[in-house]
Amino acid sequence: MSTIQWFGIGVLVLFVAIVVLFIRRALMARVSGTIKLNVRLSTLVDGRGWSAGFGRFVGDELRWYRMFSFALRPKRVLSRRGLAVESRRSPRGQERLALPADWVILRCTSHHAPVEIAMAESTVTGFSSWLEASLPGGDSSRLAA
Repeated sequence: MSTIQWFGIGVLVLFVAIVVLFIRRALMARVSGTIKLNVRLSTLVDGRGWSAGFGRFVGDELRWYRMFSFALRPKRVLSRRGLAVESRRSPRGQERLALPADWVILRCTSHHAPVEIAMAESTVTGFSSWLEASLPGGDSSRLAA
């Protein structure tokens, strides 16, 4: 095989991979209860570590999937039972480059570890409603003002 044929095969494989990513995203986004949601995976450098993705509400879980991943399983799962919003703020510093201006950053505590999530201001209301709609007798003081 010549170099041009190998190059063509490489371009074809890259094209197929990109198409698979977009099909995966489209299929997952069609399911109701899906929101755009960024999660901060690393806090080593201030303002960095944000990863784009989307979340799906499935019962008592918020399942977060990376935007550009071939994985069919969620990267993170947040259980409503142990989740509480500690604080909310607007993006600042370098975060303004990674997140849209109308997004809100929520610092949440859970049974496992603290987690920061970012979503559109309009989505926060739905997230808060989902979080408050726990089973009867659940903790109603989980949202910060």
